[in-house]
Amino acid sequence: MFYVYLNGGFYVINKEEHRGSTRDYSYNKLKMKILNLELEPGTKISEKEIADEFNVSRTPVREAFMKLSQEELLDIIPQSGTIVSRINLDYVEEGRFIREKIEKEIVILACEDFPDDYMFRLETNLALQEICSGKNNFYQLYELDEEFHRILFTGVGKARTWKMLQLLNSHFNRLRLLRLSKDSNWESIISQHKSIYRLILEKKPEEASQMMERHLKMAVIEKEMLKQKYPYYFI
Repeated sequence: MFYVYLNGGFYVINKEEHRGSTRDYSYNKLKMKILNLELEPGTKISEKEIADEFNVSRTPVREAFMKLSQEELLDIIPQSGTIVSRINLDYVEEGRFIREKIEKEIVILACEDFPDDYMFRLETNLALQEICSGKNNFYQLYELDEEFHRILFTGVGKARTWKMLQLLNSHFNRLRLLRLSKDSNWESIISQHKSIYRLILEKKPEEASQMMERHLKMAVIEKEMLKQKYPYYFI
């Protein structure tokens, strides 16, 4: 099985199941291989090898390549080939900046009015984060991290805003996943999530906004260390 990111969430797909069109299947599967660093930045790939691996024709793979190129996850170089784009730290900072500005307002809205069923989803999410941390399952933790933030957006009626942000955050998300898989202090991340949850529960908008800002700046603090350790991943 593998995971695909659809409509703001991760879903488990059996290898035999091609949900949706072959084009969507190829796009989502290839995107996840890039985002989870299974295809490392700088890796050269071809339509033929991906089509053979996914057991599809080259046409949907070609369309997937074009779409991922528009999302700046692939570099299609004429007369040379297609390369998984390296992580651009300028794009990382831009994505983080946008998320920070918007998510600070999201938690303020959540402090004003956040449905009980969404509070329960956050509480359940946090419990699962603890389990994944105990089992050193960084990829599941990344998924739960994403889901935690998505619940906040959805709970205040801003699901479309979350989807829009995902289009701008591919480089930021790859840095976050690299950070989780290699060097991150998971306990700090989970602790900050718990603080955000508690501050929403206690309806403390100013403190919740400040905590969200601190939370989203963690990746910035660590990015130079990651660049030094994995220079071939970055431009």
